[in-house]
Amino acid sequence: MTARILVVDDIMPNVKLLEAKLGSEYYDVVTATSGQEALDKIPKVRPDLVLLDVMMPGMDGFEVCERMKRDPAMSHIPVVMVTALTESEDKVRGLEAGADDFLSKPVNDVALMSRVRSLVRLKMTVDEWRARENTATQFGVVDNGTNLLEESFDDANILVIEDREFELEKFNVVLAEDNHNLDICDKGVDAFKFVKDKQYELIVISLDLKQEDSLRLCSQLKTNQKTRSTPILMTGEPDD
Repeated sequence: MTARILVVDDIMPNVKLLEAKLGSEYYDVVTATSGQEALDKIPKVRPDLVLLDVMMPGMDGFEVCERMKRDPAMSHIPVVMVTALTESEDKVRGLEAGADDFLSKPVNDVALMSRVRSLVRLKMTVDEWRARENTATQFGVVDNGTNLLEESFDDANILVIEDREFELEKFNVVLAEDNHNLDICDKGVDAFKFVKDKQYELIVISLDLKQEDSLRLCSQLKTNQKTRSTPILMTGEPDD
C-alpha cells in the first residue's frame, strides 16, 4: 500500500528515525519540524496521514491538530499523535482535538505500521466518499450544503461484546450521553445473531473475554460481508 506520510517533530533524530522506518515500507515521507511548517505544507503535499509530535515549542501538537480538524480542506486527513505523555487526560485532550490514534515513545515498529495501514485505508475510504459526494452534487443529486463529515455522531447503533458487568456499566453511562443505541452480548455467537438483523456504526470488543478469543472474533467480523466495513474498537488493559 503506497501513501504519503507527513512526519512532524522538532527533534531531527526522531524525524530521521520515523522517515527510515516508513521509507523501508515504501511510504513516501515528507517532514516538518514545527507546527506552522506542517500547516503550510499540508495543502501543498496533500498527505494521506500525519504523524504529529505532541511536545513542540511554539505551536504544540494539540493546537496543530485542532487547526487541521477545523479546516474543511484538512479535516479528513487522519492524525496520529506521537507522544511520551502517559496520562489518560493527555490522550483525552488529543481525542478532543481531533486525533485519530496515538503512538507512545519510543515508537514500536509493529504498532506504527499497523496504525499507518489502518488509517491509510480509512483515508482512502473517506476520499472515495468525498469524490462520490462531489459527483452527486455536480449532478444535483444531493444538496450543496450537505457533507458526510459534518453529520451528527449522536444516536448510533453500537454493539458491545464484553463479559464483565462493571465494564458494561461504564459503557451504558458514557454512551447514553450521546443517545446511542446500545446492544450488549458476551459471546461471539450472539454477536453474529445481532449483526445479522441490524446495521451497526461501531462494534466494541473486550480483549479480555473469558471464554472467547477476542482477536479471532475481530478477524471473523472483518471477513463477514455484513460487518467488513464496520469500525471495531478493542478495549484492554494498558499492558495489552
